[in-house]
Amino acid sequence: MIPVPSGVKVWLPTGYTDMRKGFPGLALMVQETLKRDPHSGHLFCFCGRRGGLIKVIWHDGHPRPSHR
Repeated sequence: MIPVPSGVKVWLPTGYTDMRKGFPGLALMVQETLKRDPHSGHLFCFCGRRGGLIKVIWHDGHPRPSHR
């Protein structure tokens, strides 16, 4: 379990999401559809058509490691 700081909002977009999308594609959806910043520290939860899968975007403020 990942501890989430207090004050973090959980965003649940309505409808279903194509679960083949990667996290960069979901982050773009957050920006364009929800008009929010995916790096804001809030949780953005996406549900598949059948409701059995979810993907969650949460940026904890730490930079990504470089892949070399």
